[in-house]
Amino acid sequence: MSDVQTETPALPEPSHPTGRSRNRWFAVGALSLAALAFLLITYSGIGENLVYYWSPSDLRAAGSKAVGATIRLGGQVAEGSILQVEGASGLEFDVVDGEASVHVKSEGVPPQMFREGIGVVVEGTLTQAGYFESRRLMVSHDNEYRAPDDPKADVKDLMRTTTGLREASEKTQRP
Repeated sequence: MSDVQTETPALPEPSHPTGRSRNRWFAVGALSLAALAFLLITYSGIGENLVYYWSPSDLRAAGSKAVGATIRLGGQVAEGSILQVEGASGLEFDVVDGEASVHVKSEGVPPQMFREGIGVVVEGTLTQAGYFESRRLMVSHDNEYRAPDDPKADVKDLMRTTTGLREASEKTQRP
């Protein structure tokens, strides 16, 4: 035997990436794409299109930070607070949540079911003057129909107005 050492020839590098290298490039590409999408969303003004849902307590707690932001204010219409503005289809009322109250000014015709004590959601902005300027007024109600308890009540008359429903229930509660 001879003491001559033979060198094994070096294998050429493969021209295509290995599985591990390919996965690494895929991960870098996916993360880059996600970062680009995040930056696009952040700087495209999506924050201007967000609408926050707040109660009167939340709105009062935010103070001047809430001025000018588009907000959906939810609560109940306070008893005795509805005021029809003369000469226009404007409406003023207070929205309460048991802790705080917010004065609301709304333009346009209110929904037919709008009345004192009903749940409402008003969309708009809080003004520098401290009142809520509503662009949209929605009432919250359940979808259950309740027939009047008074057998003498004329159903057609009750259907003409939502206040008729309250009057009918008051008549049935009187002794």
